[in-house]
Amino acid sequence: MKKLLLGNEAVARGLYEAGVTFISSYPGTPSTEITECAAAYDEMYAEWAPNEKVALEAALGASVAGARSFAAMKHVGLNVAADPLFTAAYTGVNGGLVVCVADDPAMHSSQNEQDSRHYARAAKLPMLEPSDSGECRDFTRLAYEISEAFDTPVLLRTCTRVAHAQSLVELKAREERPLREYKKDPAKYVMNPGYGFRRHGVVEARLKALAEYSESSPLNFEEMGDAAVGFVCAGSVYEYVREAFPNASVFKVGMSFPMPIEKLRAFAAKVERLYVVEELDGVMETELRAAGIRVDGGKDRFGCIGELSQKKIEAAMGEKMPETETFDEPVPPRPPVMCAGCPHRGVFFTLNKLKLTVLGDIGCYTLGASEPLSAIDTTVCMGASVSMLHGFLKTRPENAGKTVAVIGDSTFLHSGVTGLINIAYNRSVSTVLILDNSITGMTGHQQNPATGFTLKMEAVPPVSLEKLCEAVGIRRVRVVDPGDLKALETALREETAADEPSVIICRKPCMLLKYVKPKKPLAVDEDKCRGCRGCMRLGCPALRFEGGKARIDATQCVGCSLCAQLCAFGAIGEGENA
Repeated sequence: MKKLLLGNEAVARGLYEAGVTFISSYPGTPSTEITECAAAYDEMYAEWAPNEKVALEAALGASVAGARSFAAMKHVGLNVAADPLFTAAYTGVNGGLVVCVADDPAMHSSQNEQDSRHYARAAKLPMLEPSDSGECRDFTRLAYEISEAFDTPVLLRTCTRVAHAQSLVELKAREERPLREYKKDPAKYVMNPGYGFRRHGVVEARLKALAEYSESSPLNFEEMGDAAVGFVCAGSVYEYVREAFPNASVFKVGMSFPMPIEKLRAFAAKVERLYVVEELDGVMETELRAAGIRVDGGKDRFGCIGELSQKKIEAAMGEKMPETETFDEPVPPRPPVMCAGCPHRGVFFTLNKLKLTVLGDIGCYTLGASEPLSAIDTTVCMGASVSMLHGFLKTRPENAGKTVAVIGDSTFLHSGVTGLINIAYNRSVSTVLILDNSITGMTGHQQNPATGFTLKMEAVPPVSLEKLCEAVGIRRVRVVDPGDLKALETALREETAADEPSVIICRKPCMLLKYVKPKKPLAVDEDKCRGCRGCMRLGCPALRFEGGKARIDATQCVGCSLCAQLCAFGAIGEGENA
């Protein structure tokens, strides 16, 4: 039976068929759907962990216990999980352990274009790169065979285009795997200096064996065509090259570390010119050049920024593009914006109004940096807002009362808590705003420890953000409705004026949650509207300005009333919409 699946769905199917029993992940685009889809299979336990480090450590624990286990994350999440990843290379596994990392070339939903292939070499772990959904399923299954055969975690690298594209996948039955026997073995699993030093030798020997496997693996193969030009490529780029140059010779790298150097050397000898086509960094190109293999073109032609495509590859090779059909009217740009009724909008409007310096974080609220709100000064990584606030104010104590941090509830639990402990412990006079929208919003409404539900919607005691903040040493903790602009401004003025650390929890659920019911749309009374544009400072997509008057789109308005609170002339309220 064949079925059309997203790459992420196919990875989940591969987990099911491979007999995986334990899955722990943290949501991160473009990897999120893997774990969501896996949770639909009752045979597999699946959970959201507070962060990627915890997820990988939990999966490693399940592996040591004898289960086939799995963790998924996006590329920047692998940074968070790097600590256990590198040492897991030393301990090896018991049950197979696969870590899927989803890269995001072109930064569709990320803060950088990090190339995770560097982690494979640095951690000395094998890495597989599927090109389509069928390979996502197949490579996932094979990754467990490699993991257990070579006693190693295996990295499965996807990217946005592979994760979110569909292709046919042949479905197979699940192969149940009994738990492997657990045996106490400190020399393998206790990585103190004495044992760890000996395990390093095991890692190097394993790497040599993996290199030999790569040379004979069916994951790496050549497709000979016109010998005038040969391409070396992997992942989604293979599909682009095949479409752009259907008659060319191609070497498809399915196992990108260790690379099959001798196979590639033989391929290079068969073609007149050899080009390495890869997104982001020249990882394969560097490997080939280091091995003394002639490369006629690589990063010098294809660049190291953004995604590649059939057209970009053809253009880089100097080929004329085939004519394509175009539309007479250009597609209007659609930059991301906060939704109508977003609970974060009032926060950033007020922060901008008070002219505060705002250290931001990763989430929907990053959009608070965009005009007209223009409220965020920095965004670096998960949890950085809180830690950076402390360093900023220790360096510039005169800015106390004029600088704050903003962080979401899920992000706070991911990696903001330790930063807040640092503030409480080292006593910087800081104010942190936790924007609690009752869900992990940016990645599509996943549960987190503060929502009271697990991934499989089992009710659990929710983490109390108030009690948690108090427990780490913050004495000033208050909760405010960010939809009440007056109360929010009062809270900000009072807390930033305090002479000790404080936390403001801005609590209001995301308007897109199914249980949140919108209120009746508001309307503008044209007779009262003075055309002052005061309401337009919110940047709400339900508001527009036409004919010298404000207008409200009733199909988008959810009745949050922020615009009504800003109107000095009482022109906004219930009534007929224009």
